[in-house]
Amino acid sequence: MLRIGNASGFYGDRFDAMEEMLTGGPLDVLTGDYLAELTMLILGRERSRDPDRGYARTFLRQLEKNLALAKNAGVRIVANAGGLNPARLAREIEELGTPAKVGYVTGDDLLGDRDWGPGAVTANAYLGGGGIAACLRAGADVVVTGRVTDAALVSGAAAAHYGWGPGDLDALAGAVVAGHVLECGAQATGGNYAFFGEHDVRRPGFPLAEVHADGSSVITKHPGTGGAVTPGTVTAQLLYETEGARYLGPDVTARLDTLRLAPDGPDRVRIDGVRGEPPPATLKVGVTRAGGWRNEIVFVLTGLDIVAKARLIQAQFEDVLAARPPARVRWTLARTDHRDASVQEEASALLRLVVHDPDPDVVGRALSGAAVELALAGVPGFHLTAPPGPGSPYGVFEAAYVPAHAVRHVAVLPDGTRVPVPPAVGGPGEPLPEPALPEPLPDGPARHAPLGRVAGARSGDKGGDANVGVWVRTDDAWRWLAHELTVERFRQLLPETAGLPVTRHVLPNLRALDFVVEGLLGRGVAENVRFDPQAKAVGEWLRSRYVEIPEVLL
Repeated sequence: MLRIGNASGFYGDRFDAMEEMLTGGPLDVLTGDYLAELTMLILGRERSRDPDRGYARTFLRQLEKNLALAKNAGVRIVANAGGLNPARLAREIEELGTPAKVGYVTGDDLLGDRDWGPGAVTANAYLGGGGIAACLRAGADVVVTGRVTDAALVSGAAAAHYGWGPGDLDALAGAVVAGHVLECGAQATGGNYAFFGEHDVRRPGFPLAEVHADGSSVITKHPGTGGAVTPGTVTAQLLYETEGARYLGPDVTARLDTLRLAPDGPDRVRIDGVRGEPPPATLKVGVTRAGGWRNEIVFVLTGLDIVAKARLIQAQFEDVLAARPPARVRWTLARTDHRDASVQEEASALLRLVVHDPDPDVVGRALSGAAVELALAGVPGFHLTAPPGPGSPYGVFEAAYVPAHAVRHVAVLPDGTRVPVPPAVGGPGEPLPEPALPEPLPDGPARHAPLGRVAGARSGDKGGDANVGVWVRTDDAWRWLAHELTVERFRQLLPETAGLPVTRHVLPNLRALDFVVEGLLGRGVAENVRFDPQAKAVGEWLRSRYVEIPEVLL
């Protein structure tokens, strides 16, 4: 058995988690995920100012405090904190004062390999776990990488330990699934969980996976830490940012429709049965680019006639916007006001204007200053949430694909030897048949109630698309949900998705549906066109909508 823990789900996660994981119980490997789509853009801008930057400096500070502790405990550390400069980070680690063998993985940075279009800041291929495995097999105490898939941190470590090769598809797929559960840290132990009231999640611990030689695993956490590990918390994370039954990766395609979950004791959930298929023949490349400039003005509207007040402000702004029209203009009115409110804030709604343009002057202080000029000439009770300000730069994320053999994946071993990592042999899989739906629940009395009374959900972003996973916890609830929550019903419940492509994926083993909404987030989180720019709360919005729920389920 190989015990692999996680100490970071994003750049900015709990700083002391590394120490907690190293002191909380036995571990063999400790991983950390520091990279996200937005993070790559931030690191790219940082590197453009200083070529020695471009890595997650928080990770280096964590190692300053904990590297000796890890060495004494025999725990090896694997993290993608190298970002755009893994070689520099590796050198910094070697100079910390604690003797350690450091390896790193490179080859993902493709920015200079081709023309990625105007304003490209970063272009990084998502590598697999082969380079990580090579460094660990060479005796590395610490391995840092650039852009690898999040799950590769776990699958690479497991492949090194068990000697798996490219043909061990089922074992690799099982480890990839375990890695996907761990990658977001406390989301697997009760964080961001729909049914959070069932557990004490004031300070959830970080997860670990006991990975076995066949790729099966048990998800758990250190004894005495907060939160909980249940089939529900694991299901929620399995559905996070996925796009159907096939979970594509550079080493293997994991079939999420084949896995089985089972309780294995308190705070222990077993995952087995995962089937693996060859990976695709291409690698995904995350391209971030400078998109232009944006500005945001939020008007607070209070009391009566909210809609009429919003219309007046928009009419007063017509001439301002017409004088130098921004490339994109978006008005939204959030009806946060309550009738007959006893607290002023509860009597208020928010009118939000977001503008984008390549020219900073078009969306600059002249535009936001025009809002202030309405202070004595606009709607009664007028005020803004912030003073006028200049526009700010924004970026966009795009996914591109290149042949896997065109990417130079290299493991740099602790002694400096550079080892090429050949791509896995891949190819497109045959389309999967639609899973059979369960028999519908018999007709009976129903009650008008929120969907969240019986269903959990978790949502997130994939570039400009949103993923919404919905699951239930009993077979009878699944018989109802599978027939009730069609694409048409989904669009009715979430009207903002009505004009967008929506795809539904059915995962019977998880009693779950996975919806992918294309374009809900514009061109990604960095563009920030939406109130919830990473779609983190779309699932909770869906759970709050009222539907007719059979009383037998309530």
